[in-house]
Amino acid sequence: MQNNSEESELVFGHHSVVELLKSPTANQRVNKVLVQKDLTSEHVREVVKIAKRDRLIVQEVPKSKLDLISDGGTHQGVAAYVAPYQYVELDEIFKSAEKKGTDPFILILDKIEDPHNLGSIMRTADAVGVDGIIIPKHRSTGLTAVVAKTSTGAIEHVPVVRVTNLVNTINDLKKRNVWIFGTAMEGKNYRQWNAKGAIALVIGNEGKGVSPLVQKQVDETLSIPMVGHVQSLNASVATGVMLYQAFASRNE
Repeated sequence: MQNNSEESELVFGHHSVVELLKSPTANQRVNKVLVQKDLTSEHVREVVKIAKRDRLIVQEVPKSKLDLISDGGTHQGVAAYVAPYQYVELDEIFKSAEKKGTDPFILILDKIEDPHNLGSIMRTADAVGVDGIIIPKHRSTGLTAVVAKTSTGAIEHVPVVRVTNLVNTINDLKKRNVWIFGTAMEGKNYRQWNAKGAIALVIGNEGKGVSPLVQKQVDETLSIPMVGHVQSLNASVATGVMLYQAFASRNE
């Protein structure tokens, strides 16, 4: 297994590292665990206990090292180098739903560029039971260390599919009887959304929204009514609003 940080992603912060170490693939993906030298907090003790239980490499380093590699982030005295995050095939999303005995609940992100937005979205997706997220390979953030940190561990639980062509993937979903919903300024009020059954929700780019080619593929368009001066929401906030409406509809 590679121990070179150039061939790894860095995960830091107590909650993110603990979720990483508890994941089923930790032994295959974790290259090295770093803990702050001479720091005996409960956070550090928990990380060391799990890492040593699973016979992972644990290295004590000075706080200045953790400050440097985390770029001044809140590391809480712990970090880990991991192999790059793995994407899954589309079938894995359907298998996830089948295991739970539910209809597929899918999120499609059309060129989300900010890794903080993706991390926050993953956090909400995990909370409401989304079976998987689909992102495009190009002009979109992937699964990075920043995404992992912002997701506070959700990255370990929400499968992500990375595809070359979103339009083709949406057509594939339709063949599997998935109903596609899109977001736009004009559309049905999201509070009237019946999200039962096999569904996919498309969220657009932070500035441009859903691209025209993808918008043409949606079966129904939804909107979030706003009465303020700013007629748009942050992508992760808008996604949170929509996902919780879907969650409420699916669990009536």
